[in-house]
Amino acid sequence: MHYGIISIVNRSVSTGLAAERRAYILQTVARQGTVRTADLIARFGISPATARRDLTSLAKEGLIRRVHGGAVAIQTTPLSPNSIVSRETDDSPRVRVGRAAAGLVAKGETVFLGPGLLGMEVARFLLEIQPEITLITNDLGLAHWAAQNRSSPRHTLIVTGGQAGERGGGLMGPLFRASLANLRPNHVMLELGGVSAVEGITDDSLAWAEEIQVLFEIGAQTVILALPEQVGRVAAAHVAPISELDVLVTTREAPAPILWDLSEAGVRVVLA
Repeated sequence: MHYGIISIVNRSVSTGLAAERRAYILQTVARQGTVRTADLIARFGISPATARRDLTSLAKEGLIRRVHGGAVAIQTTPLSPNSIVSRETDDSPRVRVGRAAAGLVAKGETVFLGPGLLGMEVARFLLEIQPEITLITNDLGLAHWAAQNRSSPRHTLIVTGGQAGERGGGLMGPLFRASLANLRPNHVMLELGGVSAVEGITDDSLAWAEEIQVLFEIGAQTVILALPEQVGRVAAAHVAPISELDVLVTTREAPAPILWDLSEAGVRVVLA
């Protein structure tokens, strides 16, 4: 089925570039524990001074710690909406993606949110706009925040079992897969390393890519949450062909030709 592209919120490209780079830095540090200046320069085509300026700005906010050649996480627990989301502007790419994705969930539905900063944004908006939902997650940081910030007695929170990954990023392993056997979410929302009409859905973590395949077998609506730089990117580990993806939620700054290719492949593209 062909859905086409839905445009939700306008935004200038120039304002978003720095915010997108810094959101990527936070996401990478949260997932891998570190980010290298050289990788930022190569990924975004920026100067060393610009990369260092981005890292310094985030370090001054207390979100990362600067080290020679890049930055590292300043804590071992997953970053939470209280420490990061609240510092974003209402028009930042991450906030816009979270708001748009939350709008896909109707009252009374059940949604699985995987680990990542975009998933945390979705949770924040869901608990604000929906008086009755069930939230399933394998992200301990997200679960802790949601448990403390549920605004309605009809908000149900379910945390999967599993073993914490070596670098954070969510619970995984046999207990995680077993806990999904009796769960039937309406939506599965994931932030992954890349989405491409040709190469499909990919991620930087082979271990997490293998776990995610179980989620695609549940039969729920599959939603990928992506910042613009993840659209068209092909990460190291294959997750699923593009035919397994129902909805992509990203921002208007994502490359238009790639968005059209995804749309032609049957993916509903929601632009924030």
